[in-house]
Amino acid sequence: MDLTHLRYFHVTAAAGSMSAAARKLGISQPSLTVAIRHLEKHLGTTLFLRERNGVRLTSTGELLLRHATNVLALIEHAEQDVRGLESDEVGSFVIGCHESLGAYFLPRFMASFLREAPRIELTLWNGSSAAVVEAVIDRRVNFGLVVNTKPHPDLVIVSLFEDAVDFFIATPPAGAPAVTQLEEAHRRLREAPLIFAGRVFQSQELLEQLAAKKLRPHRLLSCGDLELVKSLTLAEIGIGLLPRRVAAYGQEGRLRRLHPSLPFFPDTISLVYRADGHRTRAALRLKEALVRYGRGLGTSAS
Repeated sequence: MDLTHLRYFHVTAAAGSMSAAARKLGISQPSLTVAIRHLEKHLGTTLFLRERNGVRLTSTGELLLRHATNVLALIEHAEQDVRGLESDEVGSFVIGCHESLGAYFLPRFMASFLREAPRIELTLWNGSSAAVVEAVIDRRVNFGLVVNTKPHPDLVIVSLFEDAVDFFIATPPAGAPAVTQLEEAHRRLREAPLIFAGRVFQSQELLEQLAAKKLRPHRLLSCGDLELVKSLTLAEIGIGLLPRRVAAYGQEGRLRRLHPSLPFFPDTISLVYRADGHRTRAALRLKEALVRYGRGLGTSAS
């Protein structure tokens, strides 16, 4: 069924006159007559009875009018929704990131963003940075917060802030001596258990650097999760290998670097999204908010 013909029918039924409907539609009366006849032929029925003062709907015409009213209203609603999605701050998006990164990045960001953009819905997707990148490429995630990502032809990569994986210990009680001498830090590295997330590439790199300096600890405690590394380090089980921002969030001052002269692994946290992503007003608002907040974190590096 031709949608234009259906609109012509709807206007004619409301006007009760072919000539009045033609004027309202801005077309000639013969063109309108031809369109109505095409519609009647397509449906195999007569829709209007022609009378001296205009036209009157047949029973099949009345039935079609009810359906046409619903269909045209639905189309109008769809058009309004689509135009609104393009021009209004309305939409639903998925943000992907590693759990530990999200734990310090997302709470304040989401509290502010959801308050300022109440018609934008956010869903969270968690995984390693590599998994987040793949999810963005596969269009399962709209915006990814990732660590040390590599260029990809399908992605836009926006650097946000720096971090580093470092050696941490629980802060000594008041009055207890701090580790100020590098030799003491080396001794503790060799003797204390070193707690690390085995699947984190940066941890493996730092272990190799320690081995090259003959500082590889005698006791290694591998975990599958940075949050567990943090909890065990806070419990003074040993020395933890943690990103500085992960060590700092929620436990201000309770963890400290073992020694500033020890090796560390620098990280760059970036926002990634598809280069061909649909740039609605809401998508642009979310992207700009993520960049602004992330770069703001760069001014408060640990």
